[in-house]
Amino acid sequence: MKLTISSLQNARVKQLLLLEQKSQERRRQGVFVVEGARELMHCVEAGYEVVDRYVCPELFDGTVNDDDIEVSTAVYEKIAYRGSTEGIVAVVREKRLSLNDLQLSRSPLLMVLERVEKPGNLGAILRSADAAKADAVIVCDPLTDLYNPNLIRSSIGAIFSVPTVACTSEECIEFLKQKQIQILTAQLQDSNLYYDQDMKRATAIVMGTEATGLTDQWRQAATAHIRIPMLGKMDSLNVSVSAAILLFEAVRQRAQ
Repeated sequence: MKLTISSLQNARVKQLLLLEQKSQERRRQGVFVVEGARELMHCVEAGYEVVDRYVCPELFDGTVNDDDIEVSTAVYEKIAYRGSTEGIVAVVREKRLSLNDLQLSRSPLLMVLERVEKPGNLGAILRSADAAKADAVIVCDPLTDLYNPNLIRSSIGAIFSVPTVACTSEECIEFLKQKQIQILTAQLQDSNLYYDQDMKRATAIVMGTEATGLTDQWRQAATAHIRIPMLGKMDSLNVSVSAAILLFEAVRQRAQ
């Protein structure tokens, strides 16, 4: 008999909300929540294991499987972060990649982020990395969980299409040097214009937080320092906008 949930006090509903809200609980159980048909499609295509699917028949246009858990509209509104997600939420088994798991191309393009804390920014950067066909995104000393629902939502599933690794800055620097990948740090001080830097070779573009930028550890490890010219009164761009500009400069150079 198909399981149907109509009570907001159901134990499964409470468990879903806990997984959505608490990174500690996600890590403890080794699962996370994916909301939306498109995001779940990217997740499944990337080889993730779906543990449970919660479907609201009144909102879902796809095929309802025999083992899906049906929920009422009221329950779906409770468990969904946003209303326009096609009536489907899933619990998925996590996969945490390491640096050694990365399959790099002959001349890899990597986006490295140090201590980026806003899930929305990281999600937007992942979308740009997917569009630029970057080999991977490496998040150093992360301040946000890679399976944060806001990150998954803002990336529109790019967290699944782009190999993404969380590690320490020390581990990442050692990895890049071992692979002979040039390290280009985005910073205002002692830097050259980004379009004057050769990005055709194996390249890691490294960015820090908007508030404090990169730590000295990365500045000292850099092959070169690059900057985006600021012609107005502002001295910086949103980190996700800067990341997109730098990634697509690498794409432009490599297309020549």
